[in-house]
Amino acid sequence: MVWQHNSRVIGPGAVLVKIGTPLPEPLKLESSSASTHWAYIANNLNGRQLAKQLDTEGWTFFYMAGSIKTAALGFQRQNMVNAALRRSIASAELQRCNCLVIDDVAMHSFLGMPYVRVSAHSRHIQEGMAFSGQ
Repeated sequence: MVWQHNSRVIGPGAVLVKIGTPLPEPLKLESSSASTHWAYIANNLNGRQLAKQLDTEGWTFFYMAGSIKTAALGFQRQNMVNAALRRSIASAELQRCNCLVIDDVAMHSFLGMPYVRVSAHSRHIQEGMAFSGQ
């Protein structure tokens, strides 16, 4: 499924990058949400496309094992998605990663209470081969 986040459609493959992350020249970030300090890649690349572009430029796109699973309760879908994504971003930051690739966004209900579940993987973009976590 695809959902809205900060007036942008998100779904599996969507990529969020921490603002200030060095990127090779052809890659740019969209305008950001000041509340999260993370933004989407401007040319709508998904995770695979970004990995290929970074590899072409000689950069490394680390993949962190173990998915991040977050959820948020509520009745307003937009607010739930935003809350779940903020939690996913916080988990990526705890791993010292500067990128997050969305695996799935799904709406559920428990005892009549709607909630959204976001599944994602932390990634890290950098120029060198050894993980720096900066």
